[in-house]
Amino acid sequence: MNLRAKVYVENQKKSIQEKLSARLAMLQEKGLKDGVIRRDATVRMLKALVRKMNYRLASIAAQEKLSQERAQAKIDKLNAEKAAKEAPKGEAGKGEPGKKEKKAKKEKGEKQPKAQGKAEGKPEGKKEKKEKPAKPEKGEKKADKEEGQ
Repeated sequence: MNLRAKVYVENQKKSIQEKLSARLAMLQEKGLKDGVIRRDATVRMLKALVRKMNYRLASIAAQEKLSQERAQAKIDKLNAEKAAKEAPKGEAGKGEPGKKEKKAKKEKGEKQPKAQGKAEGKPEGKKEKKEKPAKPEKGEKKADKEEGQ
């Protein structure tokens, strides 16, 4: 809802409430019961419009609150920045100027070696085949089992 529309919504709500009260007064003068008055189409329509205006006003109030919070946050941020700028100036004049520490340089020989597959010049997508141990012949299996016992 547009924040500038608040005045117009309030005026619409007042006029609708006046029409509703006039309609209720007219129906009561006729001597109708409360149940019949509640079921009157015009009364229901006017009450619906009042609810709609209340919803719009609540929406406008929520937006106003949000905009105020944003403005306050912006002011707080600016004040914090000003305080941060002023604090180092005051500290620099009181104490000795701080010495800047130099960062340790990395040695050239500490580079990590490249991956093994890339160093050999093999393409990345292909997998290396694992060497399988040679299958022992039939006679060798029996000899291995006998040696283990």
